[in-house]
Order: sequence, then structure tokens, then C-alpha cells
Amino acid sequence: MNILITGGAGFLGARLARALLAAGRLSLRGAPARTIERITLADLGPAPADLAADPRVRSLQGDLLELVQQRAIPAAGTDAVFHLAAAVSAECEANFELGMRSNLDTTRGLLDACRALGSCPVFVYASSLAVFGQQPGQPPMGRVRDDSLPTPQGSYGIQKFIGEQLVADYGRKGFVTGRSVRPMTVSVRPGRPNGAASGFFSGMIREPLAGERARVPVPPETVVALASPSRTIEGFVRAAEASDADWGPLTAINLPSLQTTVGAMAGALERAGGPAASGLIDWTPDPAIERLVRSWPGDIAWDRARALGLQADADFDAVVRQYIAENPQAVRGTVR
Repeated sequence: MNILITGGAGFLGARLARALLAAGRLSLRGAPARTIERITLADLGPAPADLAADPRVRSLQGDLLELVQQRAIPAAGTDAVFHLAAAVSAECEANFELGMRSNLDTTRGLLDACRALGSCPVFVYASSLAVFGQQPGQPPMGRVRDDSLPTPQGSYGIQKFIGEQLVADYGRKGFVTGRSVRPMTVSVRPGRPNGAASGFFSGMIREPLAGERARVPVPPETVVALASPSRTIEGFVRAAEASDADWGPLTAINLPSLQTTVGAMAGALERAGGPAASGLIDWTPDPAIERLVRSWPGDIAWDRARALGLQADADFDAVVRQYIAENPQAVRGTVR
């Protein structure tokens, strides 16, 4: 089996690759599991050293749309594509052309290239919770379900929703086996901050545990839907594995959600790192980020994901403990 992961050098892409390589086999569309022979990681940056050293991994570095146009990806014989690469929310608001090229043009180009393969590969598309948004002057959106009407309030969410519809239509036509999933905000991400408006949801835990100050641009009562990295990867893999009958409609599904507040996240940080850690949070409002974050829903139903056997994180304390266990080198001092 040959697999392509776009954004494969990034945090989630690399984590997905490691999970697939560790398993060694993958079932697609409910069929018997097959041996994974090759994983191609396509990204602007180089693949992490451990993945680059694996003989089953091929790393392609460059602009994704150009790689598609050069027919470097997807290669003939590709069985599954995990399309994770994207320009993130704040970048798309600041640079309209970047968002349209990265999130719309590249997605369509990749779908066309998969169509040209003629083999209907499984196409797992990482959409976003940002396809839902609170419309100004309208009643609160309340609980968001898999089939709720998307009302994105930013360029990133609009581009992701268009991508969902493209995947559904290419799937309807039999060009790909479309599987669009809406991950929750992923926390806690290791490493350095990215350009996402939601980046502080990781930074407010990661930086204080490392002894650094962290800025939180929204008030403590802000409600958020989160998922740990491990739960997010489980969702990507299960989407590829599900049979057509188990998957159901071609529309996107919401991945499992842990509902919490930013204040409760700070509480979990204090329980893990003590007052010295939580004291490193700077509650500094940013009206632009707060407006965008508050437009995202916090109450998410994920019935279709539950029917596929997926689960949410138990609580945010468990998410913080997972981060500490996986990244001991990034934690300074004694944690509880």
C-alpha cells in the first residue's frame, strides 16, 4: 500500500506517519488490512530525521501546488491521501491570496490529480471547525451537529467548507473515496507557535510548563472544543478505514470534542505545574482574535464519529498529562 500525506513534515502529519508506520498495515474502506510499503511526505519543510531515516518513507519538499502541477504527487499507485496541509486561520485573514492558493487551489489540484489516477483512492480531507461561525446579529448557534449548516465567518473557514464540498462531489462522481473530517482545536501541540488564531490554546500550556510567559488573548469564560493530538490522529485513521456503509453520507463529520473553557485550561495547568506555571499566563485581550475565536462553536455533537467507535478525551487534565509524558524535555522544573 502507498500513502501520501500532505503537510507530512508538520506536527500532525509527522505524527500520523509515525502511527501508520508503527502499525505497519492499514485497512481501507473496510477491506482487509494491507502492508504499508511507502509513505510519501509532501511539505514545504524537510521531514523529521526519524521519518527520513525510515526506508519506507519518501520525502518531497516544495510548494504543494507546484508538486501537483509537476505530477510529483500523487504518484501512480497511491492508495490513500491524507490532505492535512493548509494555510492557517490568521494567515488567511492577513493574506487572502495565500489562503486561496494554499487551501482552495491546492485542494482542487490534488483532487484532479487523484482523479487522473483512475483508481478512486481514499482521500481524507482535514477540514476545520471554522466552517461553523456565529453570524453577527443572529441568535446563538447552540449545539453544532454533523449536519448543521456551515456559516463560516473567516476566509479560512470559507475555504475549508469549499474543500468539503469539492471532496463530496469528487466522491459522488467516483473520482475519489471522499472522507472529510472536522478536527477540533488540537491542544497541546509541542514546538513553537504557528500562525493560527487558535495557537494560544497550546501556547498557554506549553510555554508556562517550559518556564516561559504566555499571552492569552481571550477571557477565561471563553468556551472551546478541543482534542488531544492522539485523538485527532485516531480520527484521521478511522476515516480511511471506514467502509462506505459505516461512513454514510459524503458530507463531513465532526471529530470527537472535549468541551471546556480557557479558564478551566488554566486550572489544569496549575494542577500540573503549580501556581508558578499558571502565574506565567498574561491575560491580554486582543479584540481581533477574540472576535474570531468567539465566532467558533464550543458545543459540538459528534454522533457519526461516535458510531465509528471514536472517543473524546476524558478531560483536559488528561490532555496536559499526555503532553508532559510525551515531551519531558520541554517541561521545566517539577510538575505534579
